[in-house]
Amino acid sequence: MRLAVISDTHVPGREARIPDWVRERLREADHVVHAGDFDAPETLGTVRDLAGGDERLTAVRGNVDPPGVDLPATATLAVEGVRFLVTHGTGSHAGYRERVAGFVRDEAGPDAVGISGHTHQYLDARTDGVRLLNPGSATGARPATVASMMAVDVADGEVSVTRVSP
Repeated sequence: MRLAVISDTHVPGREARIPDWVRERLREADHVVHAGDFDAPETLGTVRDLAGGDERLTAVRGNVDPPGVDLPATATLAVEGVRFLVTHGTGSHAGYRERVAGFVRDEAGPDAVGISGHTHQYLDARTDGVRLLNPGSATGARPATVASMMAVDVADGEVSVTRVSP
């Protein structure tokens, strides 16, 4: 199964729209994950449509999302024997990795993979034994220096990640 993983779109607050290359990846994916900071209810609606509906979208609320973005703070997703915990990662950038890894371990177990956003910085690393994925900002919203997202292939309990940029 192929997941398109994005975060920190910040549309329309920082960017006018989700880039075409991201839209194409979302349409092609088997499932879409958005780790928060849509910025507007209309952006959530756009991502939901590009994913193909709620059943093909796992999304969480970010720290700048207004009340109309009615999403949970965390969500879990089980795919091909892998459990993912999705959270925005809100809080200080200092200690971000340790905080998110601890949260993933406490909420979903040490074997779960954490998907988060917030920093706008691409990340695929292990922290305290937990694999953490952060796709960066799909629109390149500052402080990102380039737009990025992840294509995550999951099969038979294995996770393969590819960084995707324009």
